[in-house]
Amino acid sequence: MIETVQRFFGARPESVGQAREFASETLAVWGLSERIDDIRLCVSELATNALVHGTVADHGFLVRLDAEDDVVRLEVHDSRRRRPEPRQAADTDCSGRGLVLVAALADEWGVQDRTPLGKIVWSCFKTAGGTTA
Repeated sequence: MIETVQRFFGARPESVGQAREFASETLAVWGLSERIDDIRLCVSELATNALVHGTVADHGFLVRLDAEDDVVRLEVHDSRRRRPEPRQAADTDCSGRGLVLVAALADEWGVQDRTPLGKIVWSCFKTAGGTTA
């Protein structure tokens, strides 16, 4: 069975925490708690990137979660086409590690264009399965 939920978040700093909470609550309802910390961290990083780099002024971002069989797919949709690239941040940098963390925690990740404009940054996490919703 495929389960899908999504929620739009406004262009506000507190939206990142709200997106994390949305993901946590969804995974708990689905009975998929074994990768919750990895997924929460990736939600946080991708939502922050969308808010800071990926949204046109005053546009928010969308978080979508899909669960099918033994995989959870996280998507963060934003309004800019600029594709993010992981980079190695210097020890003294205060930012720039988000996609490196996503690449390390997710089993797969990537970027795809969104129509009519924008992009989707996605990541997939293998789980033991068991959606109950």
